[in-house]
Amino acid sequence: MEQPTLARLDHLVLTVADMQATITFYTKVLGMAHRPFQVADGSTRHALAFGPHKINLHPQGGEFDPKARSPAPGTADLCFLTDTPLDTWQAHLAAHDVAVEDGPVARTGAQFPIVSLYLRDPDGNLIEISVPAS
Repeated sequence: MEQPTLARLDHLVLTVADMQATITFYTKVLGMAHRPFQVADGSTRHALAFGPHKINLHPQGGEFDPKARSPAPGTADLCFLTDTPLDTWQAHLAAHDVAVEDGPVARTGAQFPIVSLYLRDPDGNLIEISVPAS
């Protein structure tokens, strides 16, 4: 029997303490689009989109089933690739009063070497913004 394989990631979920603070950070600071959507029961949920990717947002204490065993704000570590130079990101983050915790620093990405900046979202999730190493 042939081993089944996965092709790509469809979405991931972040549990958030403050929905509006999260939406504001990811749209204003990281340039994602807020995409509210309705589900079968008629309720509205929230997602963030960038390129072909989506992050669904679950409110802390009101997570949707099924869910992670221990959903909690601030437990994620996410790395995003960008085509924008990191010095442009540094200026942009400073303009939004977002502290860079580390970087630029060389790292190993999933497909190639990268150079990264590290920062935190409103829940304390670690956010890594990376460019291919030259």
